[in-house]
Amino acid sequence: MANPNVRVRFCPSPTGNPHVGLVRTALFNWAFARHNGGTMVFRIEDTDAARDSEESYRQLLDSLRWLGLDWDEGPEAGGPHAPYRQSERMGIYAEIADRLLAAGRAYRCYCTTEELDARREAARAAGRPSGYDGQCRDLTDGQRAAYEAEGRAAIVRFRMPDEPITFTDLVRGELTFTPENVPDYGIVRANGAPLYTLVNPVDDALMEITHVLRGEDLLSSTPRQIALYQALIDLGVAKEIPAFGHLPYVMGEGNKKLSKRDPQSSLNLYRERGFLPEGLLNYLSLLGWSFSADQDVFSVAELVERFDIADVNANPARFDLKKAEAINADHIRRLDVAAFTAACEPWLTAPFANWEPERFDRTAWEAIAPYAQTRLTVLSDITANVDFLFRAEPVEDEASWAKAMKPGAAELLVTAREKLAAADWESPEALKEAVLAAGEAHGLKLGKAQAPVRVAVTGRTVGLPLFESLQILGAERTLARIDAALAGLAREAAAQDA
Repeated sequence: MANPNVRVRFCPSPTGNPHVGLVRTALFNWAFARHNGGTMVFRIEDTDAARDSEESYRQLLDSLRWLGLDWDEGPEAGGPHAPYRQSERMGIYAEIADRLLAAGRAYRCYCTTEELDARREAARAAGRPSGYDGQCRDLTDGQRAAYEAEGRAAIVRFRMPDEPITFTDLVRGELTFTPENVPDYGIVRANGAPLYTLVNPVDDALMEITHVLRGEDLLSSTPRQIALYQALIDLGVAKEIPAFGHLPYVMGEGNKKLSKRDPQSSLNLYRERGFLPEGLLNYLSLLGWSFSADQDVFSVAELVERFDIADVNANPARFDLKKAEAINADHIRRLDVAAFTAACEPWLTAPFANWEPERFDRTAWEAIAPYAQTRLTVLSDITANVDFLFRAEPVEDEASWAKAMKPGAAELLVTAREKLAAADWESPEALKEAVLAAGEAHGLKLGKAQAPVRVAVTGRTVGLPLFESLQILGAERTLARIDAALAGLAREAAAQDA
C-alpha cells in the first residue's frame, strides 16, 4: 500500500566518476519513493575537501538526469531543508555537536593515535574486542585540564548506550548488536571538522528522512546511527528513527565486491557504449530484486509500479555484463523506429563516425535503420554496421578479407557481379536470388556464396541483412566495390606469381 509520507535520500560524495553500485542505490531509493508517491531527497556529502571535486559533483547531476532519476528536493531543485550540500551546513553540525556535549551524550577524547594503536594491539593479543576502550569517557575536569595543558588536541566521541541495540532491517530482518561490538566513536575531528558519522544522521533527522536504503557495507555503522538518532530525539532535533534497509553487495569477477577501480563499474562506460538509460536501469534493478519469476525485461514505469523494498534479496548480486547487454538489446528493439533513429544520432557524427560528414546520407540512414535496430546490442554498434553506406570505400579489415577471399572467391565474384548487374534492384529478394544463382554455378550454398560479396561491399564478414543493405547502397556503388575487390584479388594473385 502506497505511503506518501515516505522520504528517502540519495547522498553520494562527489569523488571520481559515478559507478553502477552507486546508481543501483539511487535507483532503489528513487523507485521506492515513486512507488509510494513519496519524496526523493538528493543530498551531496562533500565535507572531504581533499577528495571532493566540483567536476564530480556536476557529473553526478548530469548522470542522474541522463538516467531519468529525478529528485524532489536537493541541488538546483531547492526545498524546505536547504542547503543540500553538506559543505554549506557546517554551522548546523557544530551546533549539534555542542548540544550533544552539553547533554553528556558526547565527550572529548584526548587519546593519541599511538596510544589508541597500542591499546588496540593489546586487546587483540588478549582476545578482547579491539574497539575504543572508553579511556576518556568519564574524565574529571582536572584530567581534562591536564591533557589540554599538555597541548593535546581532542576529538569528540559519541557515548554509546551500555545495552544491546536491536532493529528490524527492511531487507535482512531483525538484527542485534551488543555493546562490546559497537564502542564509542568519533563524530568531530580534532580540527573541528565534523565526521560522516555525525553529519549523515543529523541531516537525515533534520530532513525528516523516513527510510534509509543504502549498501550493505554501511550496516556496521547502523547501530551507532540509531543511538545518535535517539539522542537527537531526546534533544528535540529528530522526530523518529528511520527504517533501515541494507542492499546486497554487487559482486564483480572472482567473488569480489565490485569496486570503483573495476573497469565495468563505471557508469560512463555504459553511457559511452550506448546503453539506453531504461535498459541499464532495468538491469541494475535486477541486482538484488526481481520483477517476476518469468520476466526480466520491463519498463521503468513497470518497475515503479511493482517495486517493494521487502522483495529485495539479502544475498550478494553478481554483475553480469552479458546479461546487461542482452537486456539493453531488448530495450533497443522496443523503441519505435523514430526514437531508435534519434537515439543513434550521436554515433553517426564525430568523433565516432569514420566517414567525412558530407558523405552522410540521411535517406540511406533512415532506410537502413529498421534493419539495424534488430541487430544492435548497444547504440555504439551502429557505426560499424552502417559505415559502408557513407564511406567512399569499405573499411579494410584484413581478418575479414582473409576469411572470405579464399581460392575461388574471384570466380564467384565475377559470376555474382554478372547476376547482380542483371537483377531487379527494387527487390532485395531478387538480389538474394542473384547471389544464390552465382553460388549454385560454383557449387556453393548461399552462406558460402554471399561471404565474398559481403566483404567486397562492406569490408566485414558480419553485418546487417546483406540484400537489403545492397539495395540501399545501390547497384552502381555495389558493382563498383565488387570490381575493386576483384582488382585487389588480381593484385594478390600477381604478387604470388612474381
